Amino acid sequence: MAAGSLPTSVREVRVAPLDIPLRAPFGISRGAQESAANALVRVELADGTVGYGEAAPFPAYNGETQAAALGALSRAADWARGRDAADWRGIGAELRRRPGGCGSGACALETALLDALCRRERLPLWRHFGGAGTELETDMTVTLGTDAEARGAARQIRGRGFRVIKVKVGAPGGAPQDLARIRAVAEEAPGAPLILDGNAGLGRAEAARLAVGLRAAGIVPALLEQWLARDDIEGMRALRAETGWPQAADEGVASAADARRIALAGAADVFNVKLMKAGIAEALEVIAVARQAGIGLMIGGNVESVLSMTVSACLAAGLGGFAYADLDTPLFLAANPFEGGYRMDGGRISVGHIGAGHGVTPAGLLL
Repeated sequence: MAAGSLPTSVREVRVAPLDIPLRAPFGISRGAQESAANALVRVELADGTVGYGEAAPFPAYNGETQAAALGALSRAADWARGRDAADWRGIGAELRRRPGGCGSGACALETALLDALCRRERLPLWRHFGGAGTELETDMTVTLGTDAEARGAARQIRGRGFRVIKVKVGAPGGAPQDLARIRAVAEEAPGAPLILDGNAGLGRAEAARLAVGLRAAGIVPALLEQWLARDDIEGMRALRAETGWPQAADEGVASAADARRIALAGAADVFNVKLMKAGIAEALEVIAVARQAGIGLMIGGNVESVLSMTVSACLAAGLGGFAYADLDTPLFLAANPFEGGYRMDGGRISVGHIGAGHGVTPAGLLL
């Protein structure tokens, strides 16, 4: 039977901008995002089943833009028509390979295809990924800013019931400003495990100064996350050895090939898996490398709505074995244009109530 005649063949792909305001700019070491400038994808199969996906590019993170994601997905609306959605891995890989392809666009298309397939089978996405569990504990993030802002954010985070706090580092004032912010968070939330995330924005000398300051302040981070440049694997290895603190690779692990290089170098204890880097299929390959090498796992994301955050939660809970989760960005959004998705109680995320696919649908007429 030809792919176009299958009930799971792609009848239509629709694409639209997904612009959601933020409560405040989301600042990281290499820039800030004023709003979630994302893209929404709707896939309809030949039998009428519909699935949804989201692209969440973040220019300050890896250079991808909303325009690039929309362009790649709009072109896919032509060439993916008639393809069998069951080949979601191949379709996503083709989007990345084609001129103008991008990781967040591949993620959106793969998500929509998988969502449609699972809705058709009445299969929850978390069960599709293995059904190992339905709950995770996420951190909540203190973005870049002043030490007073960090203190206020930590107070609010603890008031919301979160146990683990992520603090962005790489402030314009360097190690002294970062240290003041981290100290403010530690004072406001004593005993909270702190993940210190540099988003590849620190040089080796600044990283060393911050590590010395943390030791002098008696602050022991739960995890250092990608302080150094993504390709500075030797620096990452040295920082891990010199501090003795666990280190996560994020920007440095955009593909399975990256994961193998970092694993061989002994430069990380944890990989931060983000579906927006290169899509779901590539993320599964990164996870396989981590498990073979005995490296721990974190599930994270860009500035994403509840749609793609729920997909990430389904993947991590369904596969199991994720010691860290950073799926808090829906809390930073000033609006939620969707219905359904994960449920949150303090820092606890649950997906067990989802009956088919990722369970998220647009609340309005977005597509």
